[in-house]
Amino acid sequence: MAALTPTPHNGAKEGAIAKTVLMPGDPLRAKYIADHYLSDVTCFNEVRNMLGFTGTYQGKRVSVMGGGMGMPSVGIYSYELYHFYGVESIIRIGSAGGFSDDVKVRDIVVGISASTNSNYAAQYKLPGTIAPTADFSLVERAVAEARKKDIPVKVGNILSSDTFYSADAAANDAWKAMGVLCVEMEAAALYLNAAYAKKKALCLLTISDHLYTGEALSAQERQTSFHEMMEIALGIA
Repeated sequence: MAALTPTPHNGAKEGAIAKTVLMPGDPLRAKYIADHYLSDVTCFNEVRNMLGFTGTYQGKRVSVMGGGMGMPSVGIYSYELYHFYGVESIIRIGSAGGFSDDVKVRDIVVGISASTNSNYAAQYKLPGTIAPTADFSLVERAVAEARKKDIPVKVGNILSSDTFYSADAAANDAWKAMGVLCVEMEAAALYLNAAYAKKKALCLLTISDHLYTGEALSAQERQTSFHEMMEIALGIA
């Protein structure tokens, strides 16, 4: 490592971050996980209030850090974790809006692939369109962990969108028609960063609202109630 703090976005010193990082979007959700699940916790980052913690879960050293909203934000933090801090696996744990009739609020989705309307992959100058995908070993372990805990999960294609407020009123119907389960805003960039770094990534999502039924969780419920998703992620960390 070239410097004790090789990035202006992360105040962690060398060795302060575990090989596996759980990454919620909300830094307060990272703090919640550290407070409620980890022991011997240290805070390794407070820069921009993007809180990061390292501790122990069932004898395993694990870190948890916020990733922010959108692909530019998670793109920066995950790139730096992979390339500057020696992180091998990032498991995003986030919320999503349901598309499919097969998912409902509080369901857990394992994003095996991440369709996107983002131009994030253009930087790689590929002679075609890449399909951002999760690491299969993490997918396999997450599904096995969920079964062990008797937690039902849906596995499938998700949408990583650059737009939360879209001017295209027909977009959701088009994605739903193609079998996309839900929409979030970060996984595609995470999966692409992992592929480029030859590292591992997975996105686990809890359906916080459904775009077709109108069901929704409150902001407080989103921050503190995603226990099953958190426990699956911690179980495979």
